[in-house]
This record gives sequence, structure tokens and C-alpha cells, in this order.
Amino acid sequence: ILVKPVRGVLRPLSSVVLNRSYSAAAAGARAVLENELDSIRAAGTWKGERIITSKQGPHINVDGSGGAILNFCANNYLGLSSHPEVVQAGIDALKQYGAGLSSVRFICGTQDLHKHLEQKLAEFHEREDCILYASCFDANAGLFEVLMGPDDAVLSDELNHASIIDGIRLCRAKRLRYKHMDLNDLETKLKEAQSSRMRLIVTDGVFSMDGDVAPLPGICDLAEQYGAMVFIDECHATGFLGPRGRGTDELLGVMDRVHIVNSTLGKALGGAAGGYTVGPKPLIDLLRQRSRPYLFSNSLPPPVVGCATKAVELLLASSEIAQSMTAKTMRFRNSMTQAGFTIAGTAHPICPVMLGDARLASLMADDMLKHGVYVIGFSYPVVPKGKARIRVQISAAHTDEDIDRCVNAFIQTGRKHGVIS
Repeated sequence: ILVKPVRGVLRPLSSVVLNRSYSAAAAGARAVLENELDSIRAAGTWKGERIITSKQGPHINVDGSGGAILNFCANNYLGLSSHPEVVQAGIDALKQYGAGLSSVRFICGTQDLHKHLEQKLAEFHEREDCILYASCFDANAGLFEVLMGPDDAVLSDELNHASIIDGIRLCRAKRLRYKHMDLNDLETKLKEAQSSRMRLIVTDGVFSMDGDVAPLPGICDLAEQYGAMVFIDECHATGFLGPRGRGTDELLGVMDRVHIVNSTLGKALGGAAGGYTVGPKPLIDLLRQRSRPYLFSNSLPPPVVGCATKAVELLLASSEIAQSMTAKTMRFRNSMTQAGFTIAGTAHPICPVMLGDARLASLMADDMLKHGVYVIGFSYPVVPKGKARIRVQISAAHTDEDIDRCVNAFIQTGRKHGVIS
């Protein structure tokens, strides 16, 4: 066998050739990746990450900003991410239960605090049972494959969250996509699916990019007419929509007509991590047996569970925080509209400032930071091409003064870039 010395070591020639081949392949792959990254930069859709050096809240410290910054870009709708009682509950859980379980739920990863949180979430949503996941992305990835088979049909809003789309791709059911919030098109698709064993209508309760609310009463009417179940993703509604903050189904008076709800612990309910499904007990039992993200992912860390449990308990005890959202949301929306901006959605704390151009959205967000306001430009592929925007999110922790400062910063920045006169 031919050998070649390399730094004093004899190696088979075949190994040298393989190493060269591997190096050439790696270099080629690197070039492809760099070209793709260059194209993202050229399109103005590069997504940088600012470094926050403080806890989450309405006021944060950002690396290089030189002082406290107003934060209008978090899903911290109720301001519970740094609520003293929520934080203390996490500390207490860490001390009592440890940092993590080092296991999945069915092996040795279920503690009494997991069961307690599941009970509280089922109570909060007024459903029979609940199952926890590492994230709502996992909850959406784990549901449809278990529930729907090749004899069934899934009818999905075309603008549903990416996690819903990915979850539906994993199942073998017939997939029908209906036009965004279009009840007529949904009815057409339901008629097409009448030969299926089961039919499931799938929609976001609130669509996160536009802040628009699904027409759940009409969806439930059609579901009952055509023998379908209704599923909603409530990540941007749980905790603050509806008189008691129960979500979109409470807001629109259809809690008893929506069959399955998926939501998150990572937004209004403490803002850490975790997701869940609530619904009929037989479904939850089946998910525990067959849902792959549940069976093959470590259980939620005790501090996360402790924080989320306290957040839910606070909301079960009082709806005061949730009820404070409406006035603050409308203060921002009305002021921005009067200034000449186009704000998508209606009456939801997600307030997208529509700009259209990706580069403009990015430049304006950078200039807003110079005015002491943290916002981010959203562009393709997060939103469709030509629909770039800055998505502002109102929190119950914002004061009226905070909101007015944000509006004033938008006015100055908007005039600079010719968005408003």
C-alpha cells in the first residue's frame, strides 16, 4: 500500500486522497452557503440579533445602546416575564426540583409540578385535559400526525403559522388549504372533504404577523354544518384576549364549540418556554402514547414550570391585567393612524406598521433604536415579499408615556424616510 508522510506520520495514500476530496467538498459547500448569505444581505432581509444585557421588560438594556431602551418588540403581553412572583416561583422550583430532569416524560421525567401545571392549564381553558411540550412548535408538530390518518382531511388557513404548516405536512391526511379567513372558500373545501372519515379545520386564533382575528363563529357554524372539528393556535391570544384573558374563543363566545387548543408558555404566560395542547381527554391520552415530540424530548425544566404555573395562577385569580390591554392598544393604534401610518389588524396588541420595502423596514428599525425604542423590521420569508413591516407589540407593562414616546419616535423616523409627511 502506498503511503505518504504527513508531519512525520505515515498515512495510507487513500486516506490522503479522501481528505483532499473532503476538503474540496467542504470548500464547495462553504461557497454555496456564502453566496446564499450574500443574496440575503443584498435583498435587505438580513436578520441580525441585538444583544440584550438585562431582564425582559418594557425597558431593557441593549449592548452598545448606552442606556435604557423602550422595548416594543416582545411577546411579553402581560409583563409577566419579570414579575416578582413569577420569578420567585421559578427560583423556588429550581431549589426544590433541580435544574432539569435529564429524561423524557414517560421514563423518569414527570414530576408532580408538571401534572399540576397541566391541571391548571386545563382549568384555565375549560377543557378536559392538557399535555405539555417543550414549545408550541412541538405541540403543533406532534398533534396532526397522531390525530389524522389517510382517511381524514385537514382544512388549513393559508396564513397559518409555520409550525402548523410543518405539523400538517407530517400527517398523511388529505390537505386542503383555504383562503385567509375566507368562509366561502372554507365551505367549498369542506364540501370537497365530505367523503373523509374525519375533518379538522385548523386556524390561528390570532395571526401573528398581521394581528387579525380568525372569524371563529362562522368557522364553528360551518364545522357543525359539515361535521368537522375545530382546532385553534392561541399563542398570540392566551392570557389577554377575552373578558378573562382565556383567548380568542372566549373573546368571540365559542369556547364550547372549539375542540382543540394549542398554545404557549413562552409569550403572555411568563415568557420562558414550553407549549401545550388542551382538549378531550382521549385525545390527550393518545398524544401521550404516540406524539413524537412528547415521547422523544426532555420534559420542561422545573424552573420554567414553576414560573408558568404562577403566571396561570395569577390570571385565574384576576383578569385585571388582561383587561388593561385594550386602552393601551388603542392609544397606540389611534395615534399612529392619525400620524399617517398604516397599521394592520384591528384592536390587537400586535400592531404591524406596514412599510412594504424590506430595506426600509430594517433602516427604520435601526433609526428607532437611536431614538431609544427597540423594534425590529420583519421581511421575507417571515412575511410575504412586498409586505415588510415593523411589528410593534403593546404590553400591559407599558405606561401611556412609554406609548407616546414610541409614537413620537416613529413620527420622527417616518418623516426622515418619507413614509409620512
